Amino acid sequence: MPETGAAAEAAGDATAQAHRVVRLLRDVLGDAAVPAACAHGSAVLGGLRPTSDVDVLAVLARPTTGAERRALTDALLAVSGARAYEGPARPVELSLVVHAEIRPWRYPPVCEYLYGEWLRDDFEAGLTPAPAPCPDLAPLITMARAGDVSLLGPRPSALFDPVPEADLRAAIVAGVPELLADLDGDTRNVLLTLARILTTLRTGRIRSKDAAAAALLPELPEEHRPVLAAARAQYLAGEYGSWADALPAARAHAAHVAGEIKRAYPA
Repeated sequence: MPETGAAAEAAGDATAQAHRVVRLLRDVLGDAAVPAACAHGSAVLGGLRPTSDVDVLAVLARPTTGAERRALTDALLAVSGARAYEGPARPVELSLVVHAEIRPWRYPPVCEYLYGEWLRDDFEAGLTPAPAPCPDLAPLITMARAGDVSLLGPRPSALFDPVPEADLRAAIVAGVPELLADLDGDTRNVLLTLARILTTLRTGRIRSKDAAAAALLPELPEEHRPVLAAARAQYLAGEYGSWADALPAARAHAAHVAGEIKRAYPA
C-alpha cells in the first residue's frame, strides 16, 4: 500500500536527503569516481521510522585519498543528524566500496569509507575513516539487492553479486559481542538488532527492526517479551525512553536471545 500523509512526506524528505548526500559525494570525489549509489536499511525494509538513518551505499571507480576522505567527513558533519549546522536532517550512514574490491564477491569485504553519526565525536576530534575489512557489508549488500533501489546508476541487483548465505550468517553473528557490550548505553537498538540477527539466521531474510521484533515476540518465553515489546514500541514512536529500571530485564532478555543465536549458529 502506498504511503500517505506524514509518512509519505517523511519518505520524500529522506529520499531528497539521500540524493543530496550522493551529490555531495560526487562534488568531493568527482562525478567519474562515483558511478553508482543505492539505498539500503529502513528505506528498503518496509519504511522509514522517525529515528531511521538515511542509509546510502555508493560504488566507486577508484580508491580514495586521505585528503578526499577528510573533506568528505567534514562535509557530512555539516549535513547529518540533529547536530548538523546546515539545518535539521536525519542522521546519515554512508558506506563506500570500490567496485573492483567488491565484485567478484570476497569475504570479508573491504569498506573504503564509512560515515555514521555514532562516530561524530571522533570525526570532530580529527578521526578520518580509512579503508578496512567490514563484515557488515554482507548484510548491507543483501539489503540493497533485496530493495533494489538505485539513487544513481544501475540497480543494486546489477552492481553486486549475491552474498553467499554462509558469509551473511558469519557477518551478522560477528557483531553480537559488540552489541552486548553496548546494551546499557543503546538498549532499544541493541534489543531490536539482536531480534533481527536471530530471525535472519532462522529464515535467511533480513527484516526491518520492528518486523523482526514482531516475528520473534510470540516465540519468546513470557518473561522475555515485555522488554522487546517496549523497544519495538519506542522505535515505532521515534522514542528511546529511559531503561534504567528495566536494565536487569533487558540484560536477561539479551542473554536469552544471544543464547538462541548461538544455537542457531553454533560455529
